[in-house]
Amino acid sequence: MQTAARRKIRPFDWRHNPGFGIFSLIVMGFLYLPLAILVIYSFNANRFVTVWTGFSLHWFSRVANNGDIRHAAWVSVLVGVLATICSTAIAIAAALGFERGGRFKGEAAANSLVMMPLVVPEIVTAITTLIFFSSIGFHYGVLNLVLAHTVFCVPFAMLPIQARLNTIGTAYEDAGRDLYGGEWRIFMRITLPLMVPGIMAGAILAFVTSLDDFLISFMVSSAGTTTLPVYVYGMMRLGVTPEVNAISTILLVISAALALVAFLISRPNEAGAAASAATPAATATT
Repeated sequence: MQTAARRKIRPFDWRHNPGFGIFSLIVMGFLYLPLAILVIYSFNANRFVTVWTGFSLHWFSRVANNGDIRHAAWVSVLVGVLATICSTAIAIAAALGFERGGRFKGEAAANSLVMMPLVVPEIVTAITTLIFFSSIGFHYGVLNLVLAHTVFCVPFAMLPIQARLNTIGTAYEDAGRDLYGGEWRIFMRITLPLMVPGIMAGAILAFVTSLDDFLISFMVSSAGTTTLPVYVYGMMRLGVTPEVNAISTILLVISAALALVAFLISRPNEAGAAASAATPAATATT
């Protein structure tokens, strides 16, 4: 009787709601169909974007042979790598402070302050950063971009790391302390190895965020430090061309691939975490 009653009482499943599947397809099509069209027309042989005349890689070749585009791409990668390193280091320290530092007064306010770039409109961040740099006379080209991107990317890098620390808990670290391991040794041999998936996922998200950023780069960049999104914006002032489609396709593929890698790395895997922590916990005192 009780078993039959439990089988009849099931949580409501939105997937079985009438019309939900069609509505989902419409939303997905609205979001991703323009991207598919952009990718398709980036292989168009015709100079006119909307007139298909045949398949061609000509525009990708034009992009690869354009010195200005290569320079803008190099600036984007350089700024992205440096900002990723700095923001990830700050994110590691912040995540450890929030998850392993114990409760403290003003913790919620501090966490909200770190996450503020996710809430505040990016245009506000870009304008205030430009005003701040101008007011102190800080005009150092790439360094301005790196600092601005670092501040903006910290929450993106911190979220996967903080989630990883919250997922693994403190059981492995407590086991190391039971074996009389010192805090630094426990961190290096237990906590840090277990944080690696979160660190890698956070670093990838930070790099993608920096690589794709436009508003902050547009406001802060100076002559000779134009990033690729800003350069594409300048090209679009003359109209959308197949070269713009080709550049956008390249950025889309790179961003999607890195986001997929970050997702796969950050997936919870308690069995793998336990296996990777078994040896460090046992050797924390050696």
